[in-house]
Amino acid sequence: MGRKFEVRKLSMAKTQGAKIKVYSKYGKEIYVCAKNGSSDPDSNLALRRLIEKAKKDQVPSHVIEKAIDKANGGGGEDYSTARYEGFGPGNCMVIVDCLTDNNNRTFMDIRQAFVKNNSKIGSPGTVGHIFEHQAVFEFKGTDEEMVLENLMMEDVDVTDITCENGEITVYAPHTEFFKVKNALAATMADVTIDSEEIAFVPQTKTELSGDDIAMFEKFLDALNDCDDVQNVYHNAEMAD
Repeated sequence: MGRKFEVRKLSMAKTQGAKIKVYSKYGKEIYVCAKNGSSDPDSNLALRRLIEKAKKDQVPSHVIEKAIDKANGGGGEDYSTARYEGFGPGNCMVIVDCLTDNNNRTFMDIRQAFVKNNSKIGSPGTVGHIFEHQAVFEFKGTDEEMVLENLMMEDVDVTDITCENGEITVYAPHTEFFKVKNALAATMADVTIDSEEIAFVPQTKTELSGDDIAMFEKFLDALNDCDDVQNVYHNAEMAD
């Protein structure tokens, strides 16, 4: 076993403006999830997972509650999902997931981010086959064999487990998210989960070096500046 999780996450922002942007992204996603399903996290597992993730990223409770109240009130914006695929600087592979109320605007914004940063947007399926949709859990530890045994005893379908620099990463089919979560809680109650999410995990990596690294960082910043972007997944690996 041994592939490292390569995905850009929405990190806790240091500036107030960036925090507001992160809160807005979560608020929009929670609103859509609650509106399209139940607003009760106990019966809407996707909503429960999203709320837990938002809280881990220190999104205030009032932001979460406001989004759910808005969904309960009916009406409001009509968002749809949009996914864009393509090649970033250095020919790395990129998937961009969006929530939008204007597909034409979002496409133009994403296309500009690609064009202005030596990248090429493609058609659906261009790079998607390189990624697997998986549940990913990360926590401190060194004994991946013990973790694997615990999960197998709980009848969890595990795709892979890696251990690197004192951190264990568990990969499983995305449909197994809550099964993995419950199994870890049952067998390793003293372990704190540092990260848990459903993501697109690349099966191959593209190493970037030289000017491509700076261009790639600029490319990610351009995508993050788009209010409709929710997540960006890539297979880029920076050369030492």
